[in-house]
Amino acid sequence: MHKSVQNLIEIEKEIKLNLSNLNINNLPKIIAVSKTFKIDKILPLIEYGHTDFGENKVQEAIDKWDNLREANSNIKLHMIGKLQTNKVKLAVKLFDYIHSVDSQKLAKKIADEQEKINKKVKIFIQVNIGNEDQKSGINKVELGKLIDYCKQINLSVEGLMCIPPNDLDTSSYFSEMNSLNKNFNLSELSMGMSSDYLKASENLATYLRIGSKIFGQRS
Repeated sequence: MHKSVQNLIEIEKEIKLNLSNLNINNLPKIIAVSKTFKIDKILPLIEYGHTDFGENKVQEAIDKWDNLREANSNIKLHMIGKLQTNKVKLAVKLFDYIHSVDSQKLAKKIADEQEKINKKVKIFIQVNIGNEDQKSGINKVELGKLIDYCKQINLSVEGLMCIPPNDLDTSSYFSEMNSLNKNFNLSELSMGMSSDYLKASENLATYLRIGSKIFGQRS
């Protein structure tokens, strides 16, 4: 069995055991973050039956996934990186989910492009939960306004997404995200990466974005 498949199985077991010990029934889906990894690293996971993959650059994703998707129609592709408005047309065509919507301008561009090709992309609103200057995401004070706007222009808002500050207090950020998600009555929550996926799943994340823990460190 390929190492990446072994790693994925171990992560799934670890999450299941941890949640079961805490009496939490919510079992999140794992997005295998395949950005910068070549097809030969990804194929074993596809052959194993894994369906959710994450990329953060549109052109790299097109080069990698166009042919793979033709052969594997059940694959779900997630855009998890910052999306420039000039790349929206290509992103809407390729991706099933966009996790990084953080402005009305970007939301409007996605709505316009998906209408042109009659496709519904599932949207996550990225929240800058730690109010960090260097990070993308909407300030939580502005969040309600952006969610309302997205719904008005017929975007399919699934839930919220965050990349919390890299400090010891990750759980409190995840807990706050879970509360925000519930307040806005959203069903999906995208948070947690290789270093903190257990804490994220304890706070009811429904999608975990895991890269290096599955694929190993990038060479």
